[in-house]
Amino acid sequence: MNNILKSTTFLAILACWLWSTAFVGVKIGLEYHTPLQFAGVRFFISGVLIFIYFGKPRRFFIELKRNLRFILLLSLVQIFSQYALFYSGLNLVPSALAAMIVGSQPLFIALVAHFSFHDDKMTPLKTGSIMIGVVGIAIITLGRANVELKGELEFLGIALLLINNIVSGYSNVLIAKRSSGISPIVLSSTSLMIGGLMLSVVSVPVEGIHLGPFPPEYWYALAWLSFLSAAAITIWYTLLKRPGVKVSLLNVWKFLIPVSGAALSWMILADENPDVNSIIGMAVIAISLIVLNYANRRARKLVT
Repeated sequence: MNNILKSTTFLAILACWLWSTAFVGVKIGLEYHTPLQFAGVRFFISGVLIFIYFGKPRRFFIELKRNLRFILLLSLVQIFSQYALFYSGLNLVPSALAAMIVGSQPLFIALVAHFSFHDDKMTPLKTGSIMIGVVGIAIITLGRANVELKGELEFLGIALLLINNIVSGYSNVLIAKRSSGISPIVLSSTSLMIGGLMLSVVSVPVEGIHLGPFPPEYWYALAWLSFLSAAAITIWYTLLKRPGVKVSLLNVWKFLIPVSGAALSWMILADENPDVNSIIGMAVIAISLIVLNYANRRARKLVT
């Protein structure tokens, strides 16, 4: 049982489930706060929570000082750039189209990994798994709302979201390639705090300062989002640093995020209900994950 709980598959599913719960929390939080400022506060608190959990201040600051340049780069790429691109693109594109573009992220990450690692190339099985997952995302998204482009700015929004996907791939490769010698807990804590501060600073001239007062549901949402970011990102950094873990195959598990997110929305939000297209899309994504597991087993056999 202990081996199962420490396995890459279980931890990847756990991280994706945690991320999937963010949809409801973000929806609640953005009713009372601006996007960049809310994200900045959330990530800074997440980093502080991890720092408290780490519980070794002296070792923490030694690792921070030793790896400061890499941590600053990761904070800029993984937290600040990704979320600035995400929220900027989201404001210019219909929500259904944005969900589909962001949902296709594993494909872009696999392509970046293909050109970054000699042992993480696109194979027919891997490509098939990713493409099936993208189809599942499309079925879920297009079934929930019509996608209509209404202006030239929406093409800019599409470009920003596509760049966000590429940046996500680059950040995953960065961690897998260059994070040796630093604890994933220290790495996640520092990148979240610094990235959160960057977002907060930029949000002031863009969005102004919003200090509340906020209702209790805002604080509940912020508390949960801060915890899940701390836990999910630390787990993900740990998995990316594991020997033998392929960036492309690990990120295919992210197809679970919209599936779990939709299921949680049905259970928690009064105006959300299951529909046929969502069920079909979820079944298609399940097939993609079955193909992924088969691809993983084949890859391990080839190594041994």
